[in-house]
Amino acid sequence: MSNTPSNMLALGTKAPDFKLPNPSKNNELQSLESLKGKKGTLVVFMCNHCPFVLHIIDKLEELYEDYKPQGIEFIGINSNDVDRYPADSPEMMVDFVDERGIKFPYLYDESQDVAKAFEAACTPDFYFFDENLSLIYRGQMDDSRPGNQKEITGEDLIVAFENLLAGAEQEEFQRPSLGCNIKWK
Repeated sequence: MSNTPSNMLALGTKAPDFKLPNPSKNNELQSLESLKGKKGTLVVFMCNHCPFVLHIIDKLEELYEDYKPQGIEFIGINSNDVDRYPADSPEMMVDFVDERGIKFPYLYDESQDVAKAFEAACTPDFYFFDENLSLIYRGQMDDSRPGNQKEITGEDLIVAFENLLAGAEQEEFQRPSLGCNIKWK
């Protein structure tokens, strides 16, 4: 388990467009444009086997249930090299979605081009965009990490969501996410 921080893409960056297969939907190609939320879109680089993702996935799904009705969509993307990490294969993504009860789209970035366009570095890596797909938050979900005994609250994401919904400015200081490095080819 490595401790790789996110790269902290510049705020205001326009979301890189993508169209990726969704293994849970018979590999139907889904695009950012078709999936984006009415008010905001959270893109999460994640995978099936990472202890950091496993640590927060239930809370992430809970946040999705809370914020989707308010116009915020979540999109999970797996960019790991599945030849070296078969636990992250598209078939295992389907199992992961079923076992964890994940309702947000979870897409497969086989070429890793989308991860590179976002400058993603770790799993989980969070990017929150406004209704115009302009980056307003990037960083951690909260201070909890596997083994640090801190409660999983989703606090940093909740603040970003609530600020967007209230039309308020985002927090100036945003802390990087921390997780396993993306498994590059």
